[in-house]
Amino acid sequence: MLPTSYNLTMQAPATFILVGVPGFQSSSLWLAISLSSMYSIALLGNTLIITVICMDSTLQEPMCFFLCILAAVDIVMASSVAPKMLSIFSSGDSSISFNACFTQMYFVHAATAVETGLLLAMAFDRYVAICKPLHYMRILTPNVMVGLSVTITTRAVIFMTPLSWMLSHLPFCGSNVVPHSYCEHMAVAKLACADPMPTSLYSLIFSSIIVGSDVAFISASYILILRAVFGLSSKNAQQKALSTCGSHVAVMALYYLPGMASIYVAWLGQNKVPLHTQVLLADLYLIIPPTLNPVIYGIRTKQIRGRICSLLMQGFSHQATHGS
Repeated sequence: MLPTSYNLTMQAPATFILVGVPGFQSSSLWLAISLSSMYSIALLGNTLIITVICMDSTLQEPMCFFLCILAAVDIVMASSVAPKMLSIFSSGDSSISFNACFTQMYFVHAATAVETGLLLAMAFDRYVAICKPLHYMRILTPNVMVGLSVTITTRAVIFMTPLSWMLSHLPFCGSNVVPHSYCEHMAVAKLACADPMPTSLYSLIFSSIIVGSDVAFISASYILILRAVFGLSSKNAQQKALSTCGSHVAVMALYYLPGMASIYVAWLGQNKVPLHTQVLLADLYLIIPPTLNPVIYGIRTKQIRGRICSLLMQGFSHQATHGS
């Protein structure tokens, strides 16, 4: 008698077929153009952020350290799904191998778990900078920053590994058509011949715990920040303190609002929200934050904006010199 694991492997399809956005096949060209534009901006913007922070010694502070990691995670998040989406929308190449599907799923969920942890670390950074400015460098030492980064990454790996293992070991003996643009967890789980509820509940519960705890700590940090800011006697000091937090708040709203909407619509609105709306919401949740994060930080952070402009001007001058 063959081992169970062997039977499940034999039943697994060699490939999955990704539908894209159900009902939007006639708009594939426009979807490809929009996605290509956003992905290009995400790659260019986040690469610029990383380059500027690594090259400029004046930007070697804790907030910029976390921002640099956030930019790298955004590149991973967008690159996990965008190239395959583009091949679906532009050429109709919708097949993805079994192993590639679960690898994509792993990176998507791990990257989102790392990103929410980074937003919490950045909120802590703002709390220390505004509420305990005299102790800023003593609290946020290089060792502390590295420790936070390792902890955030380890948490994501510990959360994602059991989920990927559970789902990849389900028997898939029926349809291999995934009604989605990428290997989204619940869309793939529904194709299993066994009950996918344990993996779906695991995903929902642990996602809610991670995001819920992070949002609670972030909210607590900003309550303390606002109390400290409005306790300042100088209006200019208040405006400056609020301005330093503005970009972070914008990035958090950009990440958490569509993210939580995507998760709970998939769970609670399956029969109420059209499938193409659910798919588009999940797609945009992974593409829009990586696209807009560097734009927001580039506009809102004076040092980074100035350094990017200087870097671009040097590049244009160099090109013009060699061109003439």
